Amino acid sequence: MLAEQSILKYLERTASAEPVPGGGSAAALCGALAAALIEMTARLTLDRKGFEAVRTEMAAIAETAARLRGRLAEAIERDADSYRGVLAALRLPKGTPEERASRARAIQQATRHAAEVPLGVAQAALELLELGGAVIARGNPNAASDGAAGVLAARAAARAAAGNVRINARALEEDTLRNELLAAAARIEARADAGEAAALASWRS
Repeated sequence: MLAEQSILKYLERTASAEPVPGGGSAAALCGALAAALIEMTARLTLDRKGFEAVRTEMAAIAETAARLRGRLAEAIERDADSYRGVLAALRLPKGTPEERASRARAIQQATRHAAEVPLGVAQAALELLELGGAVIARGNPNAASDGAAGVLAARAAARAAAGNVRINARALEEDTLRNELLAAAARIEARADAGEAAALASWRS
């Protein structure tokens, strides 16, 4: 499991000439780090004197961030697996018309899955941007830079994942699905930029 490797080992594998882990897996890792930082900022607020009014909110944020962290950590491997599925489909035999048709269907199915996994990563990252804005605005100011690091990582995860949605969507033959995924990727990028700006507004002021 990629998520169970040491950081150095994961970086070494990513830097190699092997196709996985790649950008989609890295986007999930970036999102998981974002979730961890936002969760930490909420937890550093929970029991601090003077923050009693936001204790319930910070507890809920910590719980949600923890859930997203787990989901994104799983996606580190899921994204790599989805691309392995595309590679496996491309290697299918194509000597007869039947084999070519079967191979073409397998490629389309695998490519669709390879677009759907980063779509989920991007959606989780967008949710983290909202949580990050809350911990920066109302959380422990001594941990605001940690929350801001989480927001920056969440935007990077969302945009990187959107790029993976786009590149896989372009390979789909079904016009409606391809256009829906491309439109979703564009919306994600716009929301990621706007979400980062909104979340960091109070920190930068």
